[in-house]
Amino acid sequence: MKSLTTANNRNSNAILVVKDIAVNRSGKLILKDINLTIERGEFVGLVGPNGSGKSTLMLTILGILKSHRGSVSIFGHQPQASLLYGKIGWVSQAASNLPKDVRLTVRELVQLGTVNGKNMFRFADGGRKEQVDRAIKMVALEDVQHIDIARLSGGQRQRAVIARALASKAEFILLDEPLVGIDRDARNSLLKLLDGLCHNEGKTILMVSHDLAAIRQTAHRMVFLEETIRFDGDTEDFPDLVELADLRGIGPVHGLAHAIHKEEE
Repeated sequence: MKSLTTANNRNSNAILVVKDIAVNRSGKLILKDINLTIERGEFVGLVGPNGSGKSTLMLTILGILKSHRGSVSIFGHQPQASLLYGKIGWVSQAASNLPKDVRLTVRELVQLGTVNGKNMFRFADGGRKEQVDRAIKMVALEDVQHIDIARLSGGQRQRAVIARALASKAEFILLDEPLVGIDRDARNSLLKLLDGLCHNEGKTILMVSHDLAAIRQTAHRMVFLEETIRFDGDTEDFPDLVELADLRGIGPVHGLAHAIHKEEE
């Protein structure tokens, strides 16, 4: 079984390099000894149990949280460096859960992805229109682009917030639980879209998900996180449930109970 592929093994065309980071939150150690490298064009699934540190790792990569040890490099720069503006697309779990009273069309939402400090007051920027047109087409929402977000299905809203990230010309897209709350058909459609962005558009994706089955059918590579990285390798090498329990230090409780009962007899 392949595991613990570290940053030192993957660095030829790196988008993200995480070296030996450790992160505390509220005085508690959440992450330790994290080494992770993601190369251009990869679709990486980040999985692990609740409280394993997945969101903490994503927020540290984005520079929202600071590690107390180690380093993070994106495109050769520290997180939140000005040179990274527009290169990173962040789609949080709550991104598509907009209040129902917000009157915002799909197109208006996607346009927000093109706004930055340099073009904020240039309303007639033709280049921005082309970015929006292309992003909407990439997620196949042309037919609903003038409809309010609140009227869309969960899957369509997820596509819309991904289009907003694409409109910024993001090369590295991070998604936190984008499959939550959407039905099976929408989920499959979204996963095909993400896979196509890697293969056809050269995008790089890091996606957090609890849906192991979906990730195993889609991601090129899987990272299992529980305080530290316990598996990092090709999707086909991801451990089965018994091996996964062993990685987590979980033994066969029923077998142990049976053995104790036998001894008592």
